[in-house]
Amino acid sequence: MKRREFMAIVGGAIAWPVEGLSQQASRVRRVAYLALAGTEDSTFVKERLKELGYQEGVSLIFDLRSAHGQVETLGELASELVKTNPDVIITGFGTATAKAAQAATRTIPVVFSNVGDPIGSGVVQSLSRPGANVTGLAGQAAELSGKRLELLGQFVPDIHTVAVLEEPGAPFTMVALPQLQMAAKARGQQLVICGARNADEVENSLAAAARAGAGGLVVLETPILIALRQRIVDVAAALRMPAIYSGRDFVEAGGLLSYGPDRRQLYRRAAELADKILKGDKPAEIPVEQPTRFNLIVNLNAARALGLAIPANVLALADEVIE
Repeated sequence: MKRREFMAIVGGAIAWPVEGLSQQASRVRRVAYLALAGTEDSTFVKERLKELGYQEGVSLIFDLRSAHGQVETLGELASELVKTNPDVIITGFGTATAKAAQAATRTIPVVFSNVGDPIGSGVVQSLSRPGANVTGLAGQAAELSGKRLELLGQFVPDIHTVAVLEEPGAPFTMVALPQLQMAAKARGQQLVICGARNADEVENSLAAAARAGAGGLVVLETPILIALRQRIVDVAAALRMPAIYSGRDFVEAGGLLSYGPDRRQLYRRAAELADKILKGDKPAEIPVEQPTRFNLIVNLNAARALGLAIPANVLALADEVIE
C-alpha cells in the first residue's frame, strides 16, 4: 500500500542506517538505560547494540532502571545510574526521563530516544547542534496531533465532538494539546479534555466524555498512558468510541487506528547514536534527529466491532491493515 513520507525539521539530511555491524568494542562498555514506565523498549536498544557488536557480559554491561510510572523517583534513579559511571546513558520514551538524566550529569553523554519538544523543554539548545552532553531523537512531533484528528475524521466522518485523553502536566501534553486545539477549531470540532494518570481515571474521564457527546478519541500518549494502553483500548471499545493513537502497540491491543513513527526504530536508532558516542563522537555535535516516515495502521476487527464500514478508497490510505 502507499506509504507517505514527511520531511524532518533538522539541519541537513538524516540517514537512519540499519545495515552493517560495527567492530566490537575493544574494552567493556557500560550503557545505562532510564525508563519512566515499563522496560520493554530497552530490549530494542539491547537488540541493536548486540547487532553492532556489543556482547552483554563480555564487552557490554547494561544497567537498567525504571520508575514504574512514579515520575518523582526519576531523579533518584538517574543519580543511581550516574554513580555506576556509565559511558553513555540512554533515556526511554518521554521528556521526563531526558530531563532527569540531564539534571543528574553534565559530563556523561546522554541519548534520549523520544522527546516531543527538545528545544522548548530545554533539553537541547538546537536540533542541528544540541550542545552540552545531550542528543537524541524527537519522535513525538506535536504537529502530528492535528493530522491524527484529520485521519480519524476520514475513517469516521461527521464527528463533531472528540475526546482527548491526556496526562495532566506532562511535558508533551503541554506542547501537543494547543496544536490539537488549533486543528479542532479549524475543523469546527469541539474537544473534551480527559485527564488521566491511572486506570480508574481513564475509565471515569472517557465515560464522562461519552456522556458529553464525544464520538471519537485522540490520545496524547505519554509513558504513563502507553503503560495503560490495554485499559484505554478496552474502555474505548466498551464505549464504542473510535480512537486513533500514535503507536502500533495500541492497534495490536485492539485499537482502531494508529499514525506515527515506528517506535521500535526510534530505540534502535538511539542505540546507534550511543554507538557513535562510544566510538568517540561528541553528543554536542550529533544533530537531534526526527523520523521522516509515519505509518497509518488500521485494525479491521476493531472497525467491524464498532460497526464501521470503511470505504475501499479510505482503507487504501493505510500502510498496514491488521485483520
